[in-house]
Amino acid sequence: MLKSTWSGATRLVRGLFAAGLLAAGGLALAQPAGTPIRLLVGFPAGGGTDVIARTLAEKLKDELGTSVVVDNRAGAGGQIAAQALKAAPADGHTLFLSHDHSISILPLVVKNPGFDAARDFVPVAGFATFANALAVSGGTPAKSVNEYVAWVRKERGGKDTIGVPAPASIPEFLVKLIGAKYKIDVQAAPYRGSAPMLADMLGNQISAGIGSVPDFIENQKAGKIRVVAVIGDKRQAVLPQVPTFAELGLAGLEDLPYYGIFAPVGTPQPVIDRFGVALAKVLKMPDVRDRLTAMGLSVEYMPQGQFAGRVRSYTQTWAQIIKSSGFQPQ
Repeated sequence: MLKSTWSGATRLVRGLFAAGLLAAGGLALAQPAGTPIRLLVGFPAGGGTDVIARTLAEKLKDELGTSVVVDNRAGAGGQIAAQALKAAPADGHTLFLSHDHSISILPLVVKNPGFDAARDFVPVAGFATFANALAVSGGTPAKSVNEYVAWVRKERGGKDTIGVPAPASIPEFLVKLIGAKYKIDVQAAPYRGSAPMLADMLGNQISAGIGSVPDFIENQKAGKIRVVAVIGDKRQAVLPQVPTFAELGLAGLEDLPYYGIFAPVGTPQPVIDRFGVALAKVLKMPDVRDRLTAMGLSVEYMPQGQFAGRVRSYTQTWAQIIKSSGFQPQ
């Protein structure tokens, strides 16, 4: 009887202690305090997503009281990083900074991506939207979409290759839409991220590419490439001279992609809440907002519930577009 009472009391004390840790919102649930947080990124170092992750990680470490280490798991459009998140313990020490492709698009275009975003991940918070864009390389004389189309018809016999940062991505579907609208034979050339695609654009190995404004903005400012069209329902603040595809008569591309943080399913809610609070504080810092805005992001903190809804609606929109295109998951 004494042993049973002692055992019950011990369990009660342990339960109260664990509850106290959770109430405090501590991240150290399954590992020692001070354990670094691993922030997975699905694209190579040097690309837009990597720069964004490192900008946030530098500030988050002070808010969270522990190191935040960017872990680049490049390949397959973020699929490798997403699989790594699924395999990680749900203890708050592994998170995934991703844009729409890995979470919303991959499950629509790949038969067996190795994860189910809706089942295996939980949204933590969103922090920005952005626009995809068509840009031409420095060696291409075009300064607008119409000039690019005319150049392709005259100099390339109506055929061209447009780089995209990942196969079966929104940029690849944009290539198809552009080809259909302007009646030119353009094919997508998939890369393993925006950095190698940009390298080929800067070397004039390809005449054009479709990627995010954050990927293009620095080389656009330097005059090394020219952005000629963006998605969205209005022009981008950092590119006020560049028209939207809607202005050019290509409708249906008004819903902007998102950036956010995801955790393995089962991550305790206090952990998610604490990270969300820290992210909200970081996004209010003028130097962070200025840097992200200068990269072409529309900075907007989206708490967990709002962000989860944003992910669902965006996924539904593109599910319809991809189905209508006749694309079959590979």
